Amino acid sequence: MGIPTVDSPPRPPEDRRAVRWSGGLAACSVLLIALVAAEWRPLTALDGDVARTTHRWAVDEPGLTQACRILTDWVWDPWTMRIVCAAVAVWLLVRHAALRTAVWLAAVCTLSALLQQGIKAAVDRPRPVWPDPVDSAHYAAFPSGHAMTATVVSGVLLWLLHHYGAGRALYRTALAVAVISVAGVGLTRIWLGVHWPSDVVGGWLLGALTVVLAVLAHRRLRA
Repeated sequence: MGIPTVDSPPRPPEDRRAVRWSGGLAACSVLLIALVAAEWRPLTALDGDVARTTHRWAVDEPGLTQACRILTDWVWDPWTMRIVCAAVAVWLLVRHAALRTAVWLAAVCTLSALLQQGIKAAVDRPRPVWPDPVDSAHYAAFPSGHAMTATVVSGVLLWLLHHYGAGRALYRTALAVAVISVAGVGLTRIWLGVHWPSDVVGGWLLGALTVVLAVLAHRRLRA
């Protein structure tokens, strides 16, 4: 007589979608990292063309360039984003006594920063160099830390709003702010001539991948 087997419960549709998204984002991220590391000529040529054009505009438009510097150095700076995460973690502890979710949020931000720095060190891509720079930045170029951090923080905070049942008006406002922040910080980094366009795209892809994996991890923790 055979021993009856117990089938594992089917994966929820949300998890299946998240797994598919994570697979697609991971494939795109790995492909872009490989192309950047190999210095694939069509990509470097496109990066150079866009960077030279935007740098010329930045030099010709000092007022707009100064506004971009304020936004990227203060409003969308990675440390500003991390402070926002810390404030939300405290709010989760005080308002909802959600210790596990607060720790999860802190872990996501920390691991995202470590992943970003690890890839920077591994790829070691030089930043653009200009005879008349309008801004400066340190460390390797790929991926853009500003773009990746903004994507991770915006993504997980939007998910938390959905998870805790935020009202439609609040969620839509937060979504608009998130889209503007993620797109805006990437554009400012290119405009200021401190990143190649593919650095920003890489930051967006890796940030989105981190968010999807973080949401899957949170669901597993709850289960």
